[in-house]
Amino acid sequence: MRILFDQGVPLPLRQHFSGHQVETAFELGWSRLTNGELLAAAEGRFDVLVTTDKNLRHQQSLSGRKLAVLVLPTTSWPRLSAHVPGIASALASVKPGEYLELIL
Repeated sequence: MRILFDQGVPLPLRQHFSGHQVETAFELGWSRLTNGELLAAAEGRFDVLVTTDKNLRHQQSLSGRKLAVLVLPTTSWPRLSAHVPGIASALASVKPGEYLELIL
């Protein structure tokens, strides 16, 4: 699976997805892209966008996209680290074009 981490997603989470290709918006030089530009750039290149931006679905039209969006509830690694199995399970189950907001 090809995964894109948006700004704010804690980098330590990356090590738990070693079987997948994980890149960050920062690494790709996409840090300054708006949400719409980021979605357009990621479409076709990635399977899932992992973000902490809970307003994304209200700001952007996600219908018709092939890119899945997984929203984490916090940027805090200490809080997320206790829920890595659940995050991994959500990542494995999210379907193309689906928007999934996790609640911990």
